[in-house]
Amino acid sequence: MIFRGTATALVTPMTRDGQLDGAALDRLVEFQIVSGIEALVPCGSTGESATLSFSERIEVIERTIEAARKRVPVIAGTGTNDTRTTIELTNRAMELGADAVLVVTPYYNKPTQRGLVEHYRTLIRETDARIILYNVPPRTGINMLPETQLEVAVLSERIIGTKEASANLEQIQTIIRDAPAHFALYSGDDALTLPVIACGGQGVISVISNYLPRRFGNGVRAALKGDYESARAILLDLLPLMAANFIESNPIPVKFILAQMGMIEEVYRLPLVPLSASSKEKILRLLEQFGIEPLGSSQ
Repeated sequence: MIFRGTATALVTPMTRDGQLDGAALDRLVEFQIVSGIEALVPCGSTGESATLSFSERIEVIERTIEAARKRVPVIAGTGTNDTRTTIELTNRAMELGADAVLVVTPYYNKPTQRGLVEHYRTLIRETDARIILYNVPPRTGINMLPETQLEVAVLSERIIGTKEASANLEQIQTIIRDAPAHFALYSGDDALTLPVIACGGQGVISVISNYLPRRFGNGVRAALKGDYESARAILLDLLPLMAANFIESNPIPVKFILAQMGMIEEVYRLPLVPLSASSKEKILRLLEQFGIEPLGSSQ
């Protein structure tokens, strides 16, 4: 198991001229690690990977690995809608020292279930990476069915898990029930972390932990220890913030919050644009309610 607990799906900080902000990324990585996070995931959906060039993705992955300094695993987001490009990104990430890769189901192409199996089969054949599947139907237009994920899971012990963001608890439970011992399921939705762990999931790849790594992580760790009273007290309390992270398209809200904390500039890649005035007002009220303060405070 590459990690058990919370992995942060990192945002990609950018400068006002639209370039990658390496210094801000270093700060964010350090904030995560000193706050006790269990793993880091650069270049996922929250990292705006779909708008990053090949070289930019490599730069973000490399910088994250260097900043982490082996203190926590780095799981590089290398999935694309093209198997060949995914292979190239995966091999390069492994050369740079990534501990594993997160590979989203190919988007836009709408492959069949058989096509999904062959995509991951080819990755196993052409790379030496440990791979976490990433099933997120609202973004990709295709649901990787439980039987398909389980078929892929037994292709190799290097298929080590799945980030399940289908929001379908029946599907999630089926995978957990029938998965081989080497295959872990992680929640892909912060708000479902508690029930997923109760069903046997091993943690979450999270958005909210970008700005609340300690508080959210404590709730996840409590759930994994079977202390559901403490876990409920933390995780149910945070539900309004979890919902606010998706008041507009992720990662718009979370980048706004990190900017309010002084951790990054509030910069997005088109076609993402800043929050509307009404959404900003709602989030600012929540930040005050939850005591989320500028950089340097204990979160």
